[in-house]
Amino acid sequence: MTSNRLHPIQLTAYTFLSITLFLWLMHVGAFILVPLVWGVFFAFALYPLSNWLENKRFPRYLAIAISLILVSIIGSAIFYVLINQMILLIADIPEIGTKLNEKWMDLQQQIENNLGTAAVYDGKNLPSLNWLPFENLNDTLFSTGKSLTLIGIIPLYVFLLLYYKDFFVEFLLKASSRRNEAILAWVSDSGKVIHAYLIGMVKVTLLVAFLAGIYFQIIGIKYYLLFALFIAIMNLIPYIGVIVSSILVIFYVFLTSDSLLLPIVTLVILWGIQLLENNLITPLIVGSKVKVNVLAVVLAILIGGGIWGISGMILFIPLVGILKITFDRIPALQPYGYLLGDKFPVIEKNENFIRLLYKKWSGK
Repeated sequence: MTSNRLHPIQLTAYTFLSITLFLWLMHVGAFILVPLVWGVFFAFALYPLSNWLENKRFPRYLAIAISLILVSIIGSAIFYVLINQMILLIADIPEIGTKLNEKWMDLQQQIENNLGTAAVYDGKNLPSLNWLPFENLNDTLFSTGKSLTLIGIIPLYVFLLLYYKDFFVEFLLKASSRRNEAILAWVSDSGKVIHAYLIGMVKVTLLVAFLAGIYFQIIGIKYYLLFALFIAIMNLIPYIGVIVSSILVIFYVFLTSDSLLLPIVTLVILWGIQLLENNLITPLIVGSKVKVNVLAVVLAILIGGGIWGISGMILFIPLVGILKITFDRIPALQPYGYLLGDKFPVIEKNENFIRLLYKKWSGK
């Protein structure tokens, strides 16, 4: 009688093939999946507000609409500030380019004076910053239209997901058959992860923007609101976002200041804000809801960025947290859930254990 069980190598190959196919489908279906996932996340985030309004005898559709309008007003205000200051910054690009050329010439002159050799490059060879941000207008318009479509469809997803929430709960109950409690517990825990992550990161973003904005205003940065929001929003992308945003802001401070002291102070202040955010603000506000280790977070950022771009770099972090919750609830996949976690194994350090290890290592 032959066995139908797969060889371990075959099983591993099929697993990697399935994962590759799944990631490829996520990449191909990004136009549909990205706004849908954002819609699911925002639906979980807005559920407490819409549910509270619904308990106050508001019809469900009206409660959801009010919640969306409030969030849209706040988002539109932030977007207006960003666009307004960005337009003014773009208008200043020729002046910034002139200052960059001047600083480059000063640096060349200092090298020539200190080393006694002629500069290899002159200011004319330095690329000018007086450029148009879009080389291909058709591609730009297509990308802009696509982005606006994605942004515009997210509120529709949020409304429908909240309006038909009872249908989804009933579907899970019917689909889970005898495991209703386990399915509902998984949904509850996943919802807590999404809600805690989104609400917590909004609070962290506002605090980081406030701290950075105060500093930028004190040192007299012209577009302090733009750079403060830029630092805070890029902070949503762990590790990578904060480095990129800090480099750009420090470079702007260097171009618009007359000494090297201010860029160095800016570097120290931004580094201090980052330390404060990582070690105090985020643990207190967000907590440990997304209990995944740093390696898993970095991989999630890179894979998410490769599949869904900026949205993937943000969304894949809580998605990995949900994946870990799923693995922890399936006995066969619990080792993989442990691999994604942040808990180190606790080894009992007694004399017998140490003696056994010594015998094993020494071969005695």
